[in-house]
Amino acid sequence: MSTDKTGRLQNVNRRAVLGASIAMGSSALAAPAIAQGQGTLEWKLVTSWPKNLPGPGVTAQRIADRIQVMSGGRLTIRLFAAGELVPALGVFDAVSAGTAQMAHTASFFWQGKIPASVYFTAIPFGLLPHEHITWIEQGGGQALWDELYAPFGLKPVMAGNTGVQMGGWYKREITGLDDLTGLKIRMPGLGGEVMRRLGATPVSLPPGELFQALQSGVLDATEFLGPWSDRAMGFHKVAKTYYSPGFHEPNGTGEALFNKAALDSLPEDLRAIVLEACKAENGRALAESDWENAGSLQLLQEADGVTVLPYPDEVLAALRQTSAEVLAETAEKDPLAKRIYDSHQAARARLAPWSDVAMRRFMAARDG
Repeated sequence: MSTDKTGRLQNVNRRAVLGASIAMGSSALAAPAIAQGQGTLEWKLVTSWPKNLPGPGVTAQRIADRIQVMSGGRLTIRLFAAGELVPALGVFDAVSAGTAQMAHTASFFWQGKIPASVYFTAIPFGLLPHEHITWIEQGGGQALWDELYAPFGLKPVMAGNTGVQMGGWYKREITGLDDLTGLKIRMPGLGGEVMRRLGATPVSLPPGELFQALQSGVLDATEFLGPWSDRAMGFHKVAKTYYSPGFHEPNGTGEALFNKAALDSLPEDLRAIVLEACKAENGRALAESDWENAGSLQLLQEADGVTVLPYPDEVLAALRQTSAEVLAETAEKDPLAKRIYDSHQAARARLAPWSDVAMRRFMAARDG
């Protein structure tokens, strides 16, 4: 390195060294640690789920395992369940800040921060799983999702699906709208707001706290996912009435969040592996959920003494009308929320007639 007569670095070299130092610091913040001499990388994956929870917990671990296998061990994903590194509902901020490179969660948890985020898990009376995937992949949903999360330095993708949800566990039977008044219920997303307008009291709690809250009386009712995950959570031990349909979540898309700088820093082939591992889990998890939900529903009814009931027609009608009002209001939040609302509604209008002709009529014919 050359110097002037006073022994100081020449300005050009000083600037070069400074620039290189800044570049190295920025990449260190964005990129995962690289094991010296091995060319391997390790990422931290934080989740909103108890470890190995049937459904999303299993999905998160499977994605981590698949990435390691597909990458030939070049990228290792170290999974931290809810509360092990950050709280269940702290994963969004953790990945945004670079505390972890990746998260597995659900977009409706960010409703308070980003109201339109709920569209990317499920909205009341919205799209079924196959319709939702179609909207994201074919109807412009992914581009809108990317734009929504860009200010936080995040890249979101679909990563698993728990299928059509159930309406929830109730300690007492719902015979009409009056039974919703004062009902303390855990129901995230826009469904909770719909319930609030019909007289209920929504309570926001992470998944790991739901059983104790239901058992202690903090909650009178809770929804979570479907029979497979719900039975594993033990809700049937303290509430024996299980309602359907899950009007608030007709779809159960899991959300993988990536620190975008970390994702972009990966070699092209590893980046493709990470994204394809998430995409592959959509079909795998949906098939698994449908299969396991069917078996668990039978066990809940035959072995656990659970009564499965439909919401009364009066309640469903009120839920449908109020949901339409709540959804329309989301479009007024900001211009991007309006575009997301319009895109989602357009997808529903396009897909619903085909689903009716192809699926509803077939199922009616199959069932006789």
